[in-house]
Amino acid sequence: MLPELPALKLEVDEHHHHKDVYEHTLRVVEQAISYEADYGLEGDFVLRFAALLHDIGKPNTRRLEPGGGVTFHQHDLVGARLAKKRLQALRFDNDTIRDVSRLIELHLRFFGYGDQAWSDSAVRRYVRDAGEQLTRLHALTRSDVTTRNQRKADRLAHAYDDLEQRIAALQEQEELDSIRPDLSGEDIMRILDLKPGREVGEARSFLMELRLDQGQLGAEEAEKRLLAWWSAR
Repeated sequence: MLPELPALKLEVDEHHHHKDVYEHTLRVVEQAISYEADYGLEGDFVLRFAALLHDIGKPNTRRLEPGGGVTFHQHDLVGARLAKKRLQALRFDNDTIRDVSRLIELHLRFFGYGDQAWSDSAVRRYVRDAGEQLTRLHALTRSDVTTRNQRKADRLAHAYDDLEQRIAALQEQEELDSIRPDLSGEDIMRILDLKPGREVGEARSFLMELRLDQGQLGAEEAEKRLLAWWSAR
């Protein structure tokens, strides 16, 4: 049913934490199950299946580096495509296919957070990209830490604690669960005297980027920025 899984036994974990990627995967599934209660996800099939398939892109992205190292660049993106294809072949429903593949695509997004401070804009984008999968992504990301180095494990856990706290603070301030521009499509058409079409979409994209970068501006300020952007085109 899942021929991608046996292939993981042939891949050595790049961090040398486990005998192979398959062993790491089983540990991630176990940890995902252990985190379910913390996030209100008891018995969550999507989380468990995403944990099971999260590294299936590694065999196709394996590269040997000078000095004997190995990398799996973009295995998150490749894995998401493979998972979608496999779940479609197994005739899963569209929602499950979409959610599992999205989690796999995003499962590496957090790593690097502890190495350099993320701006509020980066945190907003993380929330925006995760969308309805944010809670599952929290659980999956924590589950993917299987290092035996306790200092490193603690550092990553503390970093994710910090990210969750920042998300909670921004959610309280800005209603991050429904990130959208400060102006609607109807507002844009009225202000710029446009009819529905490509230019309205471009204007909305500009306002969305502004929203992500600077937070809520309010309708009046957003209108000023929109008009300045439009006149400078």
